[in-house]
Amino acid sequence: MKIVVVGGTGLIGSKLVTKLGEHGHEAVAAAPSTGVNTLTGEGLAEVLAGAQVVIDVSNSPSFERAAVLKFFETSTGNLLAAEAAAGVGHHVALSIVGTERMPENGYFAAKIAQEQLIEKSGIPFSLVHSTQFFEFARGIADEATVDDKVHIAPVLFQPIAGDDVARAVGRTAVGTPLNARVEIAGPEQFRMDEFFRQALAAWGDPREVVTDSHARYFGSELSEQSLVPSEGATLGTIRYLDWLGRNAAGK
Repeated sequence: MKIVVVGGTGLIGSKLVTKLGEHGHEAVAAAPSTGVNTLTGEGLAEVLAGAQVVIDVSNSPSFERAAVLKFFETSTGNLLAAEAAAGVGHHVALSIVGTERMPENGYFAAKIAQEQLIEKSGIPFSLVHSTQFFEFARGIADEATVDDKVHIAPVLFQPIAGDDVARAVGRTAVGTPLNARVEIAGPEQFRMDEFFRQALAAWGDPREVVTDSHARYFGSELSEQSLVPSEGATLGTIRYLDWLGRNAAGK
């Protein structure tokens, strides 16, 4: 089938295009660099012609509250309207585990707004809620650093490899629309502060990890379950230290 991957040149999107192509699907990467702009509508009608499925793994270039909300509302609105006109039968979107638990977080609030548009669109859909990607661990540590110390809350943390994310999203996309959400996570659950102590040691990073129950996660204070899935989540197979050993970029 023809599957259009919006954000198809990014971290997860590029993996999806490759994996879907390997399984015999016509996977098309849609991004500004390929002539498709969901904010302006440029190229949408053309790329969606004949598509059975759209996967949206796009991301906002700015995480500022107003900007990220405008991005997801505008992009998703334009995309859904173009899908309706093209007769697309399945819309798949990648979101984040725990969005509804931290609505005060600007990025999470924008993802909630995106999902509400999808649910009201009338287009059959599937929402895949993922935990944090291994690939973003360095960025999380950097964001949490104050005076060269990494302040991390001792809450549950269950990150996942980008390859496992792409595999789960791809399987969802070629299946029957769920008209609901599924959750995906990595195979190992940690205390977040302990995960980062182990990770920084593996990176050879000399920064000290400070256990801080009030440490903020991109502006939000965390509870024990904020970042982990409910029972029944689909788990990946790739463990962090195994992934790190194969991905020098992870360091």
